[in-house]
Amino acid sequence: MTQPTLVRGEQRSIALSLAAIRFSVVAPGVPVLPLRAGKVPFGNCPACTGNACGGRPNMKTPGPCQCPAPCHGWAAATTEPSVINSAEWGWAWQQAAGVAYHPGGAGVTVVDLDNADAIAWARENLPTTRVVPTTRGEHWIYRGVMASANAVRDGVDVKSSMSYARWLGPGTGTVAALPDEVRALVVRERGPARSAPVTVPAPAGGGTCPHRSPRFLERGIAMAEQRIAAATAAVHATVFGAFLAVLSTHGRCGCLTEAHVARLFAAAGAKGESPRHCAEAWANAVHRLGM
Repeated sequence: MTQPTLVRGEQRSIALSLAAIRFSVVAPGVPVLPLRAGKVPFGNCPACTGNACGGRPNMKTPGPCQCPAPCHGWAAATTEPSVINSAEWGWAWQQAAGVAYHPGGAGVTVVDLDNADAIAWARENLPTTRVVPTTRGEHWIYRGVMASANAVRDGVDVKSSMSYARWLGPGTGTVAALPDEVRALVVRERGPARSAPVTVPAPAGGGTCPHRSPRFLERGIAMAEQRIAAATAAVHATVFGAFLAVLSTHGRCGCLTEAHVARLFAAAGAKGESPRHCAEAWANAVHRLGM
């Protein structure tokens, strides 16, 4: 089914409307961002050229960047009308070919079915929910957030946290609760959880030690683990913040060991972060602190 082509400039009004609606009770609106031709986000803004702000090159994960421009992919998605209407976003809306949204930020998961076989499989195995026709198939939208993954089976992607989906209309049907069958797809695709070696060293230290006793450091690590474990959304941002807090307090004196780093990585891994994502978040935190 061919989707209607939006007139350039019309996307901003659609985005403002989306930002004001709810898919679920856990999200105040649908976080939106502009898409350029090819169904991809806009590149980094001039201030972030070369990822000077610390963001990742593929724009999938935010670094410490605080700029208001629509760069860094899904992490730029917002529900704030003042941002959507800002001058920083204005140039993007004038060039945008479509509107995307961050499903996880809206409290939902999109099962992207890319062909007729995938649709047939969903109709046989998944509960009925809201359906949005796409160019090649359908988006099935469920209430609930989970890890995202591509190619969980032939023609099926799962888009929720740390991902974006094109807005192709409201669709039809009632949004159902996220079923275990969808969660199981990503578990099977990723394989069983397993521990991974720490891929970054602890800081070398050399600064003044602030620790009055070993319990001070232990308490800091435990608090970071608890902060990560309690995250229900924006997991990567929470992990980055926890790493930043630990490093800012404990990273300059040499007391932080690879065993401590491994504990933090394990806590992040339990929330779905890969070892690579952990290493990148750690490196961004080190860079942010100038260590």
